[in-house]
Amino acid sequence: MNLRIAAIRSGTDPVRKLTTGSFQRWLETPVLCPKCDVTYNLAVDWDQSSDRWFPESSRPLITLLKKAVHMGHSTDHRVTHFETEGVIVESITPPQP
Repeated sequence: MNLRIAAIRSGTDPVRKLTTGSFQRWLETPVLCPKCDVTYNLAVDWDQSSDRWFPESSRPLITLLKKAVHMGHSTDHRVTHFETEGVIVESITPPQP
C-alpha cells in the first residue's frame, strides 16, 4: 500500500485534491512549528488510516512532514500544502494567475 499523507496549514484550503480515496480522515495530532504558533493538520485516506499497521507505517512520513514544516519557518510558512509518499515531500503551491 502506498501511504500518502497531506499536511494543510490551519485556516487554509488544500491547493489540490488530496487523494484518490472516497474521503479523508483528519488525524487528531497536528504538526506544529517549533518556533512559532503555526499548525498544519494532517489528512490521509480513510481506508489507509484504518489499516492495522497505520501507526507504524505513518511514523516516518509524519517525521518528514515535521521537518518540512520546520524548514518552512525560514520562508514565513508561505507553503500551505505539503504531501508525502515514500521519502519525498512535495511542496504544493497555488498556480500563478
